[in-house]
Amino acid sequence: MKTLTVRLPDSLVTEIEHESRARSVSKSDVVRERLRQSPRPPGKRGTMRELLGDLIGSVEGLPTDLARNKKKYLPGLIRAKKLHRR
Repeated sequence: MKTLTVRLPDSLVTEIEHESRARSVSKSDVVRERLRQSPRPPGKRGTMRELLGDLIGSVEGLPTDLARNKKKYLPGLIRAKKLHRR
């Protein structure tokens, strides 16, 4: 068997480590099994939370209730962005 070194996102490494501990198998075994699995069908890519999970909370300085009160905040944020470009 040959060795291959790859760089993975931290979130994927954490997921593999968790599965490895839960199943009491090596991380290499988990990765090999995942590589052998057929890819997901095009319509089943995961939930929105799974797709965007690593982005949630990644922008600092925004109001915590922006999603609920976007009409209140967006005009001010757009003006600030235009002023910042000058």
